Amino acid sequence: MAVMKVIEVMASSTKNWEEATKNAVAHASKSVKHIKSAFVQSQSVVINNNSVEEFRVNVKITFEVK
Repeated sequence: MAVMKVIEVMASSTKNWEEATKNAVAHASKSVKHIKSAFVQSQSVVINNNSVEEFRVNVKITFEVK
């Protein structure tokens, strides 16, 4: 039986949501080992002068506690 833990990470990108998600996982992996999955809970954008300026994601990251 494995013990899993979930943390919530917010991240952003100026390119797209996919890169924002990758940024969230990369940031979490600096201090968390054995990451097993990431679930994008929500997405949003920052609008400036009628243009998308930033993509934001709220990601739940699941990792195994060893």
